[in-house]
Amino acid sequence: MEDNLTFSLPVQFRQSVLRELFQKALQGNEALDEICFKVCACNTVRDILEGRTISVQFNQLFLRPNKEKIDFLLEVCSRSINLENPSDSLKGNMASFLKNVCLGLEDLQYVFMISSHELFITLLKDEERKLLLDQMRKRSPRVNLCIKPVTSFYDIPASASVNIGQLEHQLILSVDPWRIRQILIELHGMTSERQFWTVSNKWEVPSVYNGVILGIKDNLTRDLVYILMAKGLHCSTVMDFSHAKQLFAACLELVTEFSPKLRQVMLNEMLLLDIYTHEAGTGQSGERPPSDLISRVRGYLEMRLPDIPLRQVIAEECVAFMLNWKENEYLTLQVPAFLLQNNPYVKLGQLLAATIKELPGPKESRRTAKDLWEVVVQICSVSSQHKRGNDGRVSLIKQRESTLGIMYRSELLSFIKKLREPLVLTIILSLFVKLHNVREDIVNDITAEHISIWPSSIPNLQSVDFEAVAVTVKELVRYARSINPSNHSWLIIQADIYFATNQYSAALHYYLQAGAVCSDFFNKAVPPDVYTDQVIKRMIKCCSLLNCHTQVAILCQFLREIDYKTAFKSLQEQNSHDAMDSYYDYIWDVTILEYLTYLHHKRGETDKRQIAIKAIGQTELNASNPEEVLQLAAQRRKKKFLQAMAKLYF
Repeated sequence: MEDNLTFSLPVQFRQSVLRELFQKALQGNEALDEICFKVCACNTVRDILEGRTISVQFNQLFLRPNKEKIDFLLEVCSRSINLENPSDSLKGNMASFLKNVCLGLEDLQYVFMISSHELFITLLKDEERKLLLDQMRKRSPRVNLCIKPVTSFYDIPASASVNIGQLEHQLILSVDPWRIRQILIELHGMTSERQFWTVSNKWEVPSVYNGVILGIKDNLTRDLVYILMAKGLHCSTVMDFSHAKQLFAACLELVTEFSPKLRQVMLNEMLLLDIYTHEAGTGQSGERPPSDLISRVRGYLEMRLPDIPLRQVIAEECVAFMLNWKENEYLTLQVPAFLLQNNPYVKLGQLLAATIKELPGPKESRRTAKDLWEVVVQICSVSSQHKRGNDGRVSLIKQRESTLGIMYRSELLSFIKKLREPLVLTIILSLFVKLHNVREDIVNDITAEHISIWPSSIPNLQSVDFEAVAVTVKELVRYARSINPSNHSWLIIQADIYFATNQYSAALHYYLQAGAVCSDFFNKAVPPDVYTDQVIKRMIKCCSLLNCHTQVAILCQFLREIDYKTAFKSLQEQNSHDAMDSYYDYIWDVTILEYLTYLHHKRGETDKRQIAIKAIGQTELNASNPEEVLQLAAQRRKKKFLQAMAKLYF
């Protein structure tokens, strides 16, 4: 194949190689049949390029063509001619060869494989191709008596409907814009009664575009635009971005000729595709998008073209894109006023960006946080419908999502799930957590970072759908943890949710995980802002309700002021489900160890008393030691205890 470009091997040598392979194949080596055809195809193309006739061997091997043989022949032809600067003789020879191959084929399906190939389209003019295909369709069916001496079922020519069906099948499978165009030209040449954009029910174009596309008067153009867009959108959905780009580019080129409206639609879709491509590719590793893409996103957000059908998802993705790449300055200061009024996603993005910008300042200056709070409260509100009965009484019959918010709660949730920037997600989570905690019947609050920036009350509590808020909090935590499973703040929120719903084992799992991720699996001290007194007290309550009373006593030491009352009370419990005396090595407070000694002596538990005495007798716990030694002893026991707990609950 390479030699077809360089012409360095002698023709006689190439023919001798083929003869040798033929002889071995005739001796019964069937595995060589395919190799024989491939070598013969390469030799034939070389002969064609040099102006020689087609060999008898090629005609013999091509008596029974199939898709694989035609694919290989087209590959040889494509790789044997340099289309950038070919001579007229080479182009003429190759074009004549491909025309003759088409005329020698009986199955129109194979003819269309060649006629829609890029090489064929390049070498032959439109008029030549059309003339050839007309000849193919009009010719009478031939019977090759050399192959099949008796007429059989396979000699019956395919009807027009069968040929249309085969082409429609190819149309469904193809993602090559040129091939799709060629197939549609063939189909429209066969019948003018069909709408081929309806061939597959999987081809879906957003309803906002339907009117513009289906309003195209020319049937072929309408089918082509619809199918190119539908296939491009499908490829984008399955993350086949290279084919999606080819399909969209072909569609853009087509509609630019006759419809400025559709041209802008395609530019918008190509912008969305480029956002998806970056976010799924280099954006995953943290590489910033090119400045050109950021400029195009801004251009879309500021676009004011009338009568252009717009998909809401593009606005969503553009705003999410700006937030994810910290373009907060633009969203805060440079967004045009008309955008804030007309696009709810831009409004939401602007409020989030401004809230983040105000975070370092004093609480009094955080006006935007209050505005964002009010917007979200409105989205999570419900409107009640009342009915007056025959007796004059008014009864509540239904509550439904309020339409007064800038968007529905489901739309807000969908938008949030496009965000990846940790600080933005933390702000949104803390807002919903605060909204969840405002509820009057909440016993156990959920904690979150930056929760103090939000108002602490709502004027009309009855208007908020707190059930929906609780579901949203769970959904958001699950999503945030899918973005970063090692964010200790989000793990604490997840633990608090389980604690609030009485799932104590699961709560302990996440409290321990939060400590593990920020301390190298407890090899370093857990930061005090992670294991606050509230978190430790909740871990104590979890252990207590799981009847792990020795664990309770040990955790009481973790508090800033050791809770001796709770520790002593838990040690008095005799029905403990933990390892009890095997945990004594993790106790560093001598007062608790002395109480254990007294307790076991009182109960007559000599063995356990000896274990407690042994723990007290360790030199590093001696009260006369320097403070650093005592702290080191405590830290070592904390580490071993938390690692043991992690193995138990992970």
